[in-house]
Amino acid sequence: MNIAGNRRALRTGTLALAVGLVLLTGCRRDADTAVAPADSPAAAQPPDTTSPQATVEAPLELRDVIENTPQAVVGISYPQDVNRFPGLAKALSDYATAARSELQQAVDGLGNDKPTMPYELSLSFEKVLETPQLLVISAEGSRYTGGAHGEPLVARFVWLPEQQQMLTADKLMADGKGWAVVSDYIADQLKERVATRLSSEDMEPGQLQESLRSASRMIADGTGASAGNFSQFQPMTDPNGLITAVRFVFPPYQVGPYSDGTQTVDVPAAVLAPHVAPAYAGLFAKG
Repeated sequence: MNIAGNRRALRTGTLALAVGLVLLTGCRRDADTAVAPADSPAAAQPPDTTSPQATVEAPLELRDVIENTPQAVVGISYPQDVNRFPGLAKALSDYATAARSELQQAVDGLGNDKPTMPYELSLSFEKVLETPQLLVISAEGSRYTGGAHGEPLVARFVWLPEQQQMLTADKLMADGKGWAVVSDYIADQLKERVATRLSSEDMEPGQLQESLRSASRMIADGTGASAGNFSQFQPMTDPNGLITAVRFVFPPYQVGPYSDGTQTVDVPAAVLAPHVAPAYAGLFAKG
């Protein structure tokens, strides 16, 4: 064979070797990424949702917000050390995000127009109680999107550090009987409060009776025996950190007109304790 023939043979052999390597690599890649058969052990193994990595909330760093534009003003503040509880931090962030979203919807509705007064969101989260068993954060603020006054924002967050979970109204009571007891107690307190206030005003008897009936209807509507009517609450504790009473919080319009503002009623532990869910009974003072 001459020199030219040797060169052609060498190139042909090299090309064949390269193609063979590519095919071999492709076969190995397909084998590595192939889906396991449905009846194989790998396919039957469920995803791991019990490991700490699968259940622990991702860290979330809350930062105060101050924004000022011709259309809207936003101010949001958080407790400095709340980030050490990721689950609680996420709940506060979700609440603030929802409030901002509603403000933004109103701003978007303006188009290119500029409101007479800037729309506004003012929201402050504050720590109102901290014990080894309880951490309570209050949310107070308002959202203004036009009209005579802003929309009040009122919320409470009760965090259980040892369990790393939120204590909510739907978990607090063992059953509906407990909420019936709470409903009766709070309604009586609110009605007595209204009657005392109205009786001190200079009103005709007929007008007084009508005002009492109207107030009683609002109270009844806002204190029906369901957990949803008592979703905002904050425990009150003794020096040992045990709950002596629970303060239920009612934003304007729930149990009274806007002019009455946010109202609260403290329900003693003695009233609540017999109806509290067993998982939380140990948080309450005895006797």
